[in-house]
Amino acid sequence: MSDLVTGDAVVLDVSTAQLPIRAAAFLIDLAVQAAAVVSVFLLVANTASVTDSALLTAFMILFVVLVFVGYPVLVETLTRGRSLGKLALGLRVVGDDGGPELFRQALFRALAGFVELYLLTGGPAVICSLLSPRGKRLGDVFAGTMVISERGPRSPAPPPEMPPRLAGWAAAAELSQLPDDLIHTARQYLSRRDDLSPAVQQEMGARIAARTAAFVSPPPPPGVPPHVYISAVLAERRRRHLERLTLRAEARRAAAGQGVPRYAAAVYAPAPLHTAAPYAPPGAAVPAPHAPPGAAAVPPVQAPAPASAAHPGSASGSGAGASTGGFTLPS
Repeated sequence: MSDLVTGDAVVLDVSTAQLPIRAAAFLIDLAVQAAAVVSVFLLVANTASVTDSALLTAFMILFVVLVFVGYPVLVETLTRGRSLGKLALGLRVVGDDGGPELFRQALFRALAGFVELYLLTGGPAVICSLLSPRGKRLGDVFAGTMVISERGPRSPAPPPEMPPRLAGWAAAAELSQLPDDLIHTARQYLSRRDDLSPAVQQEMGARIAARTAAFVSPPPPPGVPPHVYISAVLAERRRRHLERLTLRAEARRAAAGQGVPRYAAAVYAPAPLHTAAPYAPPGAAVPAPHAPPGAAAVPPVQAPAPASAAHPGSASGSGAGASTGGFTLPS
């Protein structure tokens, strides 16, 4: 593992590529380059009888230089530091500040590599890689680059802790507007804070806390140090995120029938089914609902008589409307 300090003074953990895996990536690239040279050489050999030999020799020298110098420059520039061999083994060339490889850096690496890898058979590259703490060869030293492994394991930083005096404030704070890049920067600052000098701790902490306060409301209590404020914000955001994940997991288990929580059982319990009595004309007997075997027989229900039959004197020709279900119908 190695530390890279970016242009924003953020310390990043990266895994530097070791010499064996770099050698394996170089052999893959060498096989591709050798196949291209051999193919062109066989093509030129078939036309040697009809072409000037001096011209063919100059062409072959130019082609070899283009393959062994132009190939790494072109491919690493287009792919941001990954040749075919590096791509196959999960390696990448980056600058000393963690940024992507530039064209001039790829050119310096290729020119130095043509000398130390091909003309000197790789001896200086091996010695320099063994002596360098970041595994750099001479081309990396001249170009200001290093080779990192993108598949290497990284040790995760411990989660931020909630300061007890800010627990109540953080529980009511609005944190949904925090951008992801600011959260990543704050995490890196807290994980590397003890490795920084006191002046850098204060300056970086104040700057990150000011940016964080622009997205968080209400403001913290007065007199809170910047790193304590940042730790409270990140710890509360992490707690809310874990709470949402827990609720989603419970909802999925409930939907799959793997154990419904009590509150879900009370809310989503099916309502009892009621069978409506069949329609019957006025005065007819309505059959009783079906009773299970062994239960007492239920007498039939007598349908109510119409209002006109019960009260003959209330004729409809009086001009007043009849009353049904509490609503007065117009005459």
